[in-house]
This record gives sequence, C-alpha cells and structure tokens, in this order.
Amino acid sequence: MATEPRGNDSPASLAVPGRTARFAGEPQDVTGARLAAEEFLRTLARATPPAAPECWHDIVLIVTELASNAVQYAPGPFVLQLRPTFDGVHVTLHDTNPTAPAPRPFHPDAGGGGIGWHLIHTLCSQVSVVSATEGKDVHVFLPW
Repeated sequence: MATEPRGNDSPASLAVPGRTARFAGEPQDVTGARLAAEEFLRTLARATPPAAPECWHDIVLIVTELASNAVQYAPGPFVLQLRPTFDGVHVTLHDTNPTAPAPRPFHPDAGGGGIGWHLIHTLCSQVSVVSATEGKDVHVFLPW
C-alpha cells in the first residue's frame, strides 16, 4: 500500500530488528504470539509511532487470527515473523499444513467461526500464501 511519506521510511524504523518467535502449536501459543507481536510493536513505536492507534490493534488482531488458524488447522509447530517495512509491518506465519487457507461462510447463529480469513483480507494491504510440501507461509502487510 503506497502512502504519503510520514517519516517511517527513515533509518530509525528500518533499524528496528525483526522479531521471530517459534511455538509448539498448542492453544496457549496464540497468546504467546500476541505477546510477541506486542513486544515488537512497542519497540517499533519507540522508533516510529503508528500513523493511527488502530494500526497497533489491527496488527495484534491479525497475528491472533493467524496463530489461531495455525493451531486449529495445522498440527504441530508454527513460526511467527514480524518486520518493519517502509510503510508498515510485514507479518509472516509459517505452519505445517501446505493447504492454502480458504474463506468459509460466517454463521454467527451457529457459534461463529469463519470470519478470520475475511478479517485478514479486509485489514491487510497485501496477503499472499506460499505453499510447499513441509507447510506454508502466510504473508500479510499492514499499515503502521
């Protein structure tokens, strides 16, 4: 997503190191992924504040959705990577299931579920999935 320059393409934001966190794939790892994202965002915010408060919350929500999907649909470990880009944050989640995610119908009257992939496509400026025999990488880009 191209935006007007606002200073976050400065060396300060790009000097923020990326963050990689590895998880076993247990339900509690969804919380661990969210906490890892918040730690990364605190560091990034010190170098370059977000353009809007919702940027922080959107990134944490997307990380939570990606991690939750990995735990639910891809047995085994997953790896979360976050890194700053010139106009936002690149999040990659690698899991053990090579099947690309697909949207499911959302049925709130049946207990919910099915909204995560729609949220990801709505909040992210770019979404891509790279599948391989050992799993897949889901790449998303969000504004910061």
